[in-house]
Amino acid sequence: MSRNVPTSVVVLMAAALICAVPNAMADDTGSPPANPAPANPPAAAKPSGETTAPPSITVISPADAHGVLGRDVRSTGGQNMGRIVEVIVDRAGVVRAAVIDFGGFLGVGSRKIVVDWNALHFGGVKGKSDSISLELTQDQVRAAPEYKEGASVVVLGASGTLQPLNIGP
Repeated sequence: MSRNVPTSVVVLMAAALICAVPNAMADDTGSPPANPAPANPPAAAKPSGETTAPPSITVISPADAHGVLGRDVRSTGGQNMGRIVEVIVDRAGVVRAAVIDFGGFLGVGSRKIVVDWNALHFGGVKGKSDSISLELTQDQVRAAPEYKEGASVVVLGASGTLQPLNIGP
């Protein structure tokens, strides 16, 4: 008996994957200041007795964080594997997989496949022109079933460690 996975499981998380650091926050070495001034927005008018804690702020160096959507993906052997077009998370918000637009030429004949997030490696990414490395070959990816929104998601993993999503009825 098969069960359809709701489309709400597929969530685009571009904003959660990267935090941009304004140039004003960095010195001439590109590193964030040692003690950045806290940003405390003015408190909004609240009924008496209610207080709101200021939001936490994290500063991430541009060398330590990169966006992934639209980023090229290559095999460990340097073969072009496509580009990341979506990120899939579970209901707890944990990143589980990436949707890669694979194959084709100039968008014609390509198809979307889903790969386990743990099969992707980001260590060699230093700038916008660097690609993400994938622990799979073109033949393995070519054999993967196509991703279709609204249908069950089949995730191709390099190590077989991905656990099934517990989707409820």
